[in-house]
Amino acid sequence: MELTDTTLLPHDPSVPLLPAYDGPCVSAIIPALLDDPDGVPNWFPQAAATADQVVVLVLDGLGWDQFEARRSLAPCLAGMDGRPITTVAPTTTATALTSITTGSAPGDHGVMGYRLALGSDVLNVLRWTTARGDARHSIRPESVGLREPFCYQRPPIVVRAEFEHSGFSGAHLRGSRFVGYRTMSTLAIEVARLLRAGEPFVYAYYDGIDKVAHEYGLGEHYDAELIAIDWMVEYMCDVLPPGASLVVTADHGQVDVGDRVIKPHPEVLSMVQLQSGEARFRWLHAIPGAENELLDAATRHHGDVAWVVPRDEMIRDQWFGPKVCDVALQRLGDVALVAREDIAFDDPADSGPFDLIARHGSMTQAEVLVPLLAVQA
Repeated sequence: MELTDTTLLPHDPSVPLLPAYDGPCVSAIIPALLDDPDGVPNWFPQAAATADQVVVLVLDGLGWDQFEARRSLAPCLAGMDGRPITTVAPTTTATALTSITTGSAPGDHGVMGYRLALGSDVLNVLRWTTARGDARHSIRPESVGLREPFCYQRPPIVVRAEFEHSGFSGAHLRGSRFVGYRTMSTLAIEVARLLRAGEPFVYAYYDGIDKVAHEYGLGEHYDAELIAIDWMVEYMCDVLPPGASLVVTADHGQVDVGDRVIKPHPEVLSMVQLQSGEARFRWLHAIPGAENELLDAATRHHGDVAWVVPRDEMIRDQWFGPKVCDVALQRLGDVALVAREDIAFDDPADSGPFDLIARHGSMTQAEVLVPLLAVQA
C-alpha cells in the first residue's frame, strides 16, 4: 500500500503497510533537497522548498504514532509544518539510514537489514561484527552499501564522534565531511557553527530516543527524552540564519514488546540453516530443498502472530523497492517472519548487553510511519 494522504490513517492492521517508494518516503528526502531540478515534491513541507540553507536532522526511533501521542511534550516539533511519511522495509536503522543518505530503496543499496547474511556469515551492520568478531578488515563497507550518499556531494555530517571509523559509517556516509559531537548540546552547537560558516546543506543524526526506547520502553523515560529533544530542536530553530530551514525526520517507529519473545517452533528450526534480520523481521534461510516445507511450517506455527512471507512474494510486491539487484537478492532469506502482533522472534545469535523492551523492524503502522517536519527562519 502506498501512503498518499493522511486520510489513510489509521492503517488496516491486518495487512502490512508497505513503503511509498514512489511518493512520500524517507528515501526521497535527500534527492528532493540536493538533486531535484523541479524542486521539492508537493508532499514535502513547503518550509523547506525555498530555503537558502537546509539542515536535515534524523531522530532515530521517533515514529509518527509515538510523536502524535506526545505532541504536548514537544511543542516546538508540534508547531512545525509537516506530515507522516513512510520509511523502508525492514523498519530498522541500518536499512533506513542507508536509504535516507543514498536516496535509494533497500533493493538498490543492498543493506537489507540489521543482521545481514553475506554467504555463510551474518554481519551485524551496526557493530560491523560477525561470529568471528570485528569485521572492519575482512568486509569492506563499500561492498555492503552499494550506493554513494548525498547524490555524490560531500556535505558536512554531524554524528557521534565514536561513529567516525565504524564500518556502517563507511557503508552509508562515505566521502562526507565528518563532524563529530559528544552530547546533545554539542550536536546543536556544531550545526549552528556550520550554518554560520555558510554551509548550504548539513546532515545531523541523533540516536538518543531509540536507545531509550530499547532499554526502557515507551514510558516515562521515552517521554523525558522527547522533551529533551524538543529543547534541542528549539535551540536549533533559534540559531537558524534567515532563510534557512530545519527538516526533521526519523528512520522508524517503535513497538513496546516487553518480554513477549517467541522462539521459532522446533519444526521450523529443523529446516533452517541460519537466521538473519531482526527480531520483528526475522529471515529464515532454508536448508536447500526445504523452502516450501519451511514456508508451510512457519505459517502453521507462527501465522497467528506474524505475516509469514516468502522472498519471491516480497520482491513481487516491492517491499524493498521497484527492483532488487542481484547482490541484494543474495542477502535475503527464503521466508520472513514479520511480526504482526507486539512480539519478537528469538535468535540466540542476536543478542546485546540488555533485553530490548521496545523494538522495530516490522511493517505495522507504528513502525512504518515517521514524521517529516520543517520550519524556516
